[in-house]
Amino acid sequence: MNRVILAAAVALCTVPLHAEEVGEVGVDWFGNDIIIESIRDPKVKGVTCHLAYFDRGIIDRLQQGNWFEDPSNSSIACTQTGPIELGDIKRGKGGEEVFRESQSIILKSIKVTRVFDEANNTLIYLAHGSEVSKGSAKTSLSTIPLYQP
Repeated sequence: MNRVILAAAVALCTVPLHAEEVGEVGVDWFGNDIIIESIRDPKVKGVTCHLAYFDRGIIDRLQQGNWFEDPSNSSIACTQTGPIELGDIKRGKGGEEVFRESQSIILKSIKVTRVFDEANNTLIYLAHGSEVSKGSAKTSLSTIPLYQP
């Protein structure tokens, strides 16, 4: 029974939510690529983020001996792609997870968290790595001002 639960958890963590691959740039002859995904915020209409991250190729995996893990480095840029409509978003300092994609079998993922800076009327999107065994200081930030003249 525990194996079934573990398999289901792994399957859920490896399925990209709300993302569409829009680019794949070859980095070297080892088959390493940079993947670019388009992510629409499910609770804020009119905002699209583009997340770029490293995807290790088979030759690199053979050389490094680590088959099941990609680096959790990422970069994010978000922009207004239509009229912005705020849905029922969390407004606390901790923000709300918008997207998660696994970078290993279980323990590591790339996340996008939305924080609403209400005092400055700005949406902040933070791309960051998440590891169970240790934190990751690798982050990238993008903001969407909600200023209305």
